[in-house]
Amino acid sequence: MDLLITGGGGQLGRDCAATLSALGRVVALARRDLDIGDEARVREVLGNLRPAVIVNCAAFTAVDACESQPEAAWRANALGPAALARTAMRLGSLLVHFSTDYVFDGARPAPQAYTEEDAPGPVSVYGRSKLAGEEAIRSLGDSHLIIRTAWLYGLHGRNFPKTILSRVLREPERPLRVVNDQRGSPTWSRRLAQQARELIAHGARGTFHATAEGHCSWFDLAAAFLAAMGVPHRLEPCRTRDYPTAAARPSNSILENKRLKALGIHRMADWREDLEGFVAEHRQALMAECAPAGPA
Repeated sequence: MDLLITGGGGQLGRDCAATLSALGRVVALARRDLDIGDEARVREVLGNLRPAVIVNCAAFTAVDACESQPEAAWRANALGPAALARTAMRLGSLLVHFSTDYVFDGARPAPQAYTEEDAPGPVSVYGRSKLAGEEAIRSLGDSHLIIRTAWLYGLHGRNFPKTILSRVLREPERPLRVVNDQRGSPTWSRRLAQQARELIAHGARGTFHATAEGHCSWFDLAAAFLAAMGVPHRLEPCRTRDYPTAAARPSNSILENKRLKALGIHRMADWREDLEGFVAEHRQALMAECAPAGPA
């Protein structure tokens, strides 16, 4: 089986490239190699490679920047997936596409979780563009997997734990305010890639939720991560209204992996277990990446 990964240079793309190699030959293309918003180029590249499986990890995920750059967000998150879906349909390929908790409004009281059957209602440009990508894929046939996840972190690229670590290492004595009234399930990108592998191998189709088990606030995540890293810190909880951002964010991002469990292929772990495993494996690399640069 030949697999093509778009967005192969990013956090999830790199973990998918390593993990999905168990299924066959993998070609991973970064954005500089393939802009999925360029449909003519998508047809050319995919037509030459003719992969059995196309795994789309490409996205514009800078949530606040999406508000000021809606055209770029729509190109990457809606038009790009549509182009991939049309090309996959012509080639007879399976399209695996990653989506987000931001397709929901988050208004449901926590800890009530959203399942795959719940109606979306995005409240940001990012969420609306990602939902449009989902809808375009579904409109073009059944040979697809849409995998919604949330609060993703990993070794590669930018993410919340790395941002927190960088700030604490840069100014260890300064209290750091972290939002404590948004809840979700921190999900390790490698674990998500492993779950995607299970879905592909099982021959599953349709829309699935795949997040870590359990849930916490951003404040809880920051505290747990820094404690696992063994880094002294001074965190202060705050409310969303005290930390205004350009984009509205769901206050409840908890997703229930209902369909994975129904199929008997649920491989997601508790968020604390995965966070500790992530730190145990990558602590040295994380410290080296996030430590402040010394004097020139």
